[in-house]
Amino acid sequence: MHGHRSRPHSISAISARSAITVAITLAGVASVAATGCVVDGTQPDEVVETTAAVTTSEGFEAGTKTAYSVADVTLASGTWTLDDALIGTLTTDVKTGTKAGRLRNSGRITMRFDRSGAGTVTIHHASFGTDASGTWGLFSSQNGGTTWTQVGTSRTTTAGSFSTATFSVNLTGAIRFEIRKLDGGANRIDVDDITITDAGGGGGGGGTGASISKHTTLGLPSPSSTSDPNSFLSVKSGYVISYNSSRKVPNWVSWELNTSYLGSTARQDDFRPDDTLPATLPQASLADYSGSGFDRGHMCPSADRTLTVAANSQTFFLSNMVPQAGNNNRGPWANLENDLRTIARGGKELFIISGGVFSGSSARIGSGVSVPDKTFKVIVVLDATAQGPADVTSTTRVIGVMMPNNDALISLTADWHTFRVSVDAIEAATGEDFLSDVDPAVQAVVESRVDNL
Repeated sequence: MHGHRSRPHSISAISARSAITVAITLAGVASVAATGCVVDGTQPDEVVETTAAVTTSEGFEAGTKTAYSVADVTLASGTWTLDDALIGTLTTDVKTGTKAGRLRNSGRITMRFDRSGAGTVTIHHASFGTDASGTWGLFSSQNGGTTWTQVGTSRTTTAGSFSTATFSVNLTGAIRFEIRKLDGGANRIDVDDITITDAGGGGGGGGTGASISKHTTLGLPSPSSTSDPNSFLSVKSGYVISYNSSRKVPNWVSWELNTSYLGSTARQDDFRPDDTLPATLPQASLADYSGSGFDRGHMCPSADRTLTVAANSQTFFLSNMVPQAGNNNRGPWANLENDLRTIARGGKELFIISGGVFSGSSARIGSGVSVPDKTFKVIVVLDATAQGPADVTSTTRVIGVMMPNNDALISLTADWHTFRVSVDAIEAATGEDFLSDVDPAVQAVVESRVDNL
């Protein structure tokens, strides 16, 4: 997804009516380790630092509204208008804490106050109870609510648990947001945990992925930190993970690939839980996969890290894996990985992001390890090592792939090229925001295009 990029503004510019959290991650491996951020590996270029982020958060916990009729409600962040919407407290509401916003028909939840600029907006969303899936969108206004513009793509809810929708905005000046239910049906949807960050600064599209790790040079696909067990940021020497402890799999894994990572080291096959994650985070075990019918499917492949034993061994953390159907993992998925290494050996610089697509009906194995409905990869092919967001142009090759994670739906001999989709389609399926540090005008071109080379 994409939006206009701009320089950050001061904290004092934020509306006094907003509930503001200032989160500053410390520069340097030692400082980050002190905050609990996982940094695995001792390479000197893996120092972690991020810029300050100003955040407006709303979780509906401070307000009460039990009817769908239009009314203003004072919440922790300010006053919001709920029209054909209420604050749900039922056991059938999907919520964090005791309350969530619930919409029906063409309901709207609207900020009645402005904040100064916005970088990203993240919202948890789900279908209410056993209601059918619903479609909704995020809209922004920079003239006090007189006119509205949709941000990014519309999203679809699933039942049972929250999905995360992330929208890139990166606009300065007064701005407010509105959540609209778009399908018009009587089915209800829940929204919660609205988070609005400050507009970012830096290269390309103005983000800070490169300051986290070289493996996230083109941007973080979604907000991740050490305070969220379901978007836990683990920065390793060989790749970066956003780990979801409720699913016991990664949301996404991001890594750089070029010839500097490729050697002759043998595959280590030392599958194990990730001992660099906090002990409080639930993880998959070897027993969860045993007899499950699914492979322990690498996201960052073992064969992408063959320079040293340590680098290869690091890919065998179960936090780098999802339960993957054999026909997917050993067939077109493996062939895609082989082809990407061939491209890298030709002198190209690749940035790759991989993960699963989940829904409320996703299966689980063992002690609750979620099985993705599909697996995805987003690949950006640059001409030379050390290139970054500013080098991504409208002609840059960007490959998006989504494959069914069910042996009945994918053949071992299938051609991976037949599973190519646009990056926009993967964003719509996952709620992630890929290439978020790339110029938004360039994103608009390369993310809407389906690779055909």
